[in-house]
Amino acid sequence: MSILENFLPAYLEEVVGDRFGRYSKYIIQDRAIPDVRDGLKPVQRRILYAMYDSGNTPDKPYRKSAKTVGDVMGNYHPHGDSSIYEGMVRMAQPWKMGHVLIDGHGNWGSQDDDPAAAMRYTEARLSPIAMELLRDIEKRTVPFKDNFDNTAMEPVVLPSRYPNLLVNGVSGISAGFATEIPPHNLREVIDACIAVMEKPSMSLEEIRTYVKGPDFPTSGIIMGEEGINDAYETGRGRIYVRAKTEIEALRGGKQQIVITEIPYQVVKSRLVTAMENIRLEKKVDGIAEVRDESGREGMRIVVELRKDADAEGILAYLLKRTDLQVTYNFNMVAIVNKAPRQLGLKAILEAYIAHQREVVTFRTQYELEKAEDRAHVLEGLVKALNILDEVIAAIKASKNRQDAQNNLQWMFGFTERQADSILTLQLYRLTNLEITSLQKELNELQKKIATLRGILESDKKLIAVIKKELLEIRDKYGVERRSAIQGEVEEIKVNLEVMVAQEDVLVTLSHEGYIKRTSMLSFTRSGGELDGSGVKDGDYMKHVLEVDTLQNVLIFTQRGQYFVLPVHQIPEFKWKDNGTAIVNVIGLAKEDRIVSVIPLRSFDEPEASFVFVTKRGQVKRTMVKDYETKRSGAVAAAKVADGDEIIHVTLSRNDAEIMLLTKDGMAIRFAENEVNPMGRVASGVRGIGLKDGDEVVSALWVEGEEGEILVVSELGYGKRSLLLDYPIQSRGGRGVQTFEFKEGKRVKPNGSCIAGGFHCKEALEIVLMTKQGESYSFNSEAAPLADRKSIGKALAAIGKGDEIADLLLVPQRSDDEENAK
Repeated sequence: MSILENFLPAYLEEVVGDRFGRYSKYIIQDRAIPDVRDGLKPVQRRILYAMYDSGNTPDKPYRKSAKTVGDVMGNYHPHGDSSIYEGMVRMAQPWKMGHVLIDGHGNWGSQDDDPAAAMRYTEARLSPIAMELLRDIEKRTVPFKDNFDNTAMEPVVLPSRYPNLLVNGVSGISAGFATEIPPHNLREVIDACIAVMEKPSMSLEEIRTYVKGPDFPTSGIIMGEEGINDAYETGRGRIYVRAKTEIEALRGGKQQIVITEIPYQVVKSRLVTAMENIRLEKKVDGIAEVRDESGREGMRIVVELRKDADAEGILAYLLKRTDLQVTYNFNMVAIVNKAPRQLGLKAILEAYIAHQREVVTFRTQYELEKAEDRAHVLEGLVKALNILDEVIAAIKASKNRQDAQNNLQWMFGFTERQADSILTLQLYRLTNLEITSLQKELNELQKKIATLRGILESDKKLIAVIKKELLEIRDKYGVERRSAIQGEVEEIKVNLEVMVAQEDVLVTLSHEGYIKRTSMLSFTRSGGELDGSGVKDGDYMKHVLEVDTLQNVLIFTQRGQYFVLPVHQIPEFKWKDNGTAIVNVIGLAKEDRIVSVIPLRSFDEPEASFVFVTKRGQVKRTMVKDYETKRSGAVAAAKVADGDEIIHVTLSRNDAEIMLLTKDGMAIRFAENEVNPMGRVASGVRGIGLKDGDEVVSALWVEGEEGEILVVSELGYGKRSLLLDYPIQSRGGRGVQTFEFKEGKRVKPNGSCIAGGFHCKEALEIVLMTKQGESYSFNSEAAPLADRKSIGKALAAIGKGDEIADLLLVPQRSDDEENAK
């Protein structure tokens, strides 16, 4: 190694922290966050100044954008040309800027997010209002600094003769900071500026009488007075921006939704595509066509509806599901004294007013210096013309120019500046007319000097000048408010009927957990038998529900969870198909099991409640309204103790009696209203007292004294007993015996436990499923009518070593549906 190197130890976190700190400081101060005084990011300021400096002004022809980009990149902004050109493009797009700062010629993009043509094709010049940002910059109104290579000077900030930060807004992201300031109405902001200048103690509430809220160039409807107040007070707030829509009637009873204004920063083509996808995917029933009819006359998006479609409902759905309504979050961050600060409305106005005080003060000082210098020269000329002969004689007697200048200063008391002006005086100015005009100019200058000194000496006069110039800009460039403001945020309610066509369907769930939704057409074409649904080999149908597509299905599990599943979201299959596994539809845990499936049209049923029964005899009743949820995943339905599980859930009106049957042949009957309503995650109260080893196997809802109770043992023995044989007791007791088991070596056993039971008011068709996969069907009338404590008779020839695993009712169609067939 020819050069000795010294390596100093350094900690990585210190080095990275230092470098990132410098980088962050740079991108906060010099890239993404605007200055509070002129509302411009550095790249925007450099583009505008470069165009002004090169004479690319509104009174000159357009100039190629590539030339401007080259000037900016070579003189002020040592970054990629794409970032400079993108900055130019944004300032030329009227749907992004309240007032465009660049007057573009050619293809500068569109509201459909079409890109601008390459910079070699487009032309541009400063817009008239951009000249107001740069006005008086040559009069030492703002400080300048060296550019990146110290070959030129660039302004630190522009004079900005109107509050550009609020008028045009800004959006940017840097390290640790972001900014989002919406555009505002020029007239309103200038009126507020003048009001604050005249009354600095003005409250925000008073300022709000001038500034109603943002004013987006794309118009639209702004909702949320509270969000605007928060933003103007703290710098943060949220508003909602909604498209302007109208429902028009067409021939033949049809209607169409016409959109003429869309929210700020929403890409029109994407909005139209989103609405077209809703139509294609049939997420809403009733949209016939979506068309973009925008043209030279302005924006017009048409959503044509089918006859008898719910126009208001479809519009509500589109507002909710597309960018026809969006949220806009204020985050009013700007650079103040080289540091980022979050500012409210008054703080931004005060910072701008302070900047204008400086600009007008520095301009006045500059003009005063120029006026005093010219007055000084004129005083010398007037004096010389009054003693013209002596002055000429002195000049003629001088040896050279320097000697003549010295003689004038020595002989007549002229200053060096005055003597120089006399020597450069042209002969035609010695005419009487010129002498009079010089005197007149001097008199006018002396008045101007007095006025300028008055401005510098009086704060009131300074404010009057700022006010006068702001009013001129307001009158020249001001436009009417484009965005309408609505105080309250309208809640969008989308009816399910809009999204889903009402249709009667069948929903089935098998023992192994296969679910499907079937149309009545498919069911009828497949024979119209409820017990003829397709299932896998060894599987059987456990739940068959006759519902419609606007209902929900509540699925309860043995572990105390529940799912709310809209019927229209259940996959549709033909009646003879197996369906899809339930785990593909809901997030059912592998070790959990479904115990009840209950259809429900509305949670708004004041008297309705869900009653839960567990294996250990706990009973819980909770109002239906407590189960309303927007979640699609599992939600806690009841608290289940360790070793316990839910065996049954029923939708009840609290006007019946509950009968619990246990495995050991005990039964208890008590009034349902003995179980008071409790919270959704409560564990319930004791329904029946159980002996060790006993458990509840069935829960029946009974009322009055009509009907019989059918109980079946695990070996298929059953009998019926009159309901009036079961007395109404208080809950929590041990109940009464409902079946007698035969014991003895020489006696054929009728079972050792109860498999289940039913309340029979009429003949029921029942199917027994055994553990070995066999099925047996019988009619409830086949069971003998006997005392409670009787042994029953065999209802099915169950094989040796086999026993009942499940008892099912054969589903029956209602009388109305049978008659319709």
